[in-house]
Amino acid sequence: MITTDILIVGGGIIGLSIAREIYNRHPDLKITLIEKEATVACHASGRNSGVLHAGFYYTPDSLKSRFTVEGNKLLTDYCLKNNLSINRCGKVVVAKDEKEVESILELKRRGDINGVDLELIDEKRLEELEPNARTFDKALYSPTTSVVNPKEVVGHIADTLKEKVNILFNEKFIKRDDNNTISTNTHKIKFKHLINSAGLYADKIAHQFGIGQKYTLIPFKGLYMEYKDSNLIHKHIYPVPNLKNPFLGVHFTITISGKVKIGPTAIPAFWRENYEGISRFNLNEFLEVLFYEAKLFFTNAFNFRSLTFEEFKKYYRNYFIHQATHLVKKIDINKFGNYLTPGIRAQLLDKKEMKLVMDFVVEHGENSTHVLNAVSPAFTSAFSFSKFIVDKVEKAIDY
Repeated sequence: MITTDILIVGGGIIGLSIAREIYNRHPDLKITLIEKEATVACHASGRNSGVLHAGFYYTPDSLKSRFTVEGNKLLTDYCLKNNLSINRCGKVVVAKDEKEVESILELKRRGDINGVDLELIDEKRLEELEPNARTFDKALYSPTTSVVNPKEVVGHIADTLKEKVNILFNEKFIKRDDNNTISTNTHKIKFKHLINSAGLYADKIAHQFGIGQKYTLIPFKGLYMEYKDSNLIHKHIYPVPNLKNPFLGVHFTITISGKVKIGPTAIPAFWRENYEGISRFNLNEFLEVLFYEAKLFFTNAFNFRSLTFEEFKKYYRNYFIHQATHLVKKIDINKFGNYLTPGIRAQLLDKKEMKLVMDFVVEHGENSTHVLNAVSPAFTSAFSFSKFIVDKVEKAIDY
């Protein structure tokens, strides 16, 4: 039996940031973090693009808008202070026609309300900033969008917590035993308060505490492809997104070393860790995910049918490449290389309304807190988002 004040489930950037925030406020508390893998950042936190978003995509009333601007600054400062890799390259968002210019103006409006450093530019200014980017009339320039090495960042946070937090690897949450005890594959752990930041399995754990019953997670696979010429572009280039769904479309991303890649896809996956082939196949998950995806397909909620057809076509290499080529003036399609490490987006679905949940979702129980939806830009927002979560936890615990 392990006894702890705070038990955190999940060793991604959210779980570690929460542990860091609690320790900084309450160093006398005993904090335990369990992670089912042998190290941190094996899933979404280590498989994402590493882009630090500026915060202009999100409606002003959302948690995402509330935490992304501050989160960008906090994580940028953290990387600079600790000499971690960061490429402060900036980003441009480009339009392909007059209708998309209207969306550009909406993004600028959101950015202004959210307090984002953002510039509405014309084609001449775009030529100065990123000569190879192509747009129709207007574009947006975001100077505070940058990119980091996500595994390096998460690993560094974990290293700083080694003497402060009891981090247990290869420790998988199995079941809730009673009000304040859980079983893992090797231990029973008694806690005063549990914080569930288990990513792809956050909903399953929450359900054992009677929390978030109306939600389930639907996995979407994100693929990137490398481009073998780092001189192609020097800033991220993004298309105007469909503001009605949470995906940003295929775009060009610069890495910390200046290399270029396109992606990601948002292909519906068939089980939660459906990264490659049949690895980590789980029959129960397959049947459950297939049930909800079929329901979404036949009801065509949020145009899921067309989204599915569009995304599955991206398995065809030439089609995937074509989704990015219109963003630039010149490109050699023969310089596209291999697919890179795939990731899975743990996207929350509201089962009652049959719609994808756009914003972060955190729900609380008697002695537990559950981070149910921590999709992009959760990496960027991790430090500010964790402050919000710990504020809530402090109200629930008698110190």
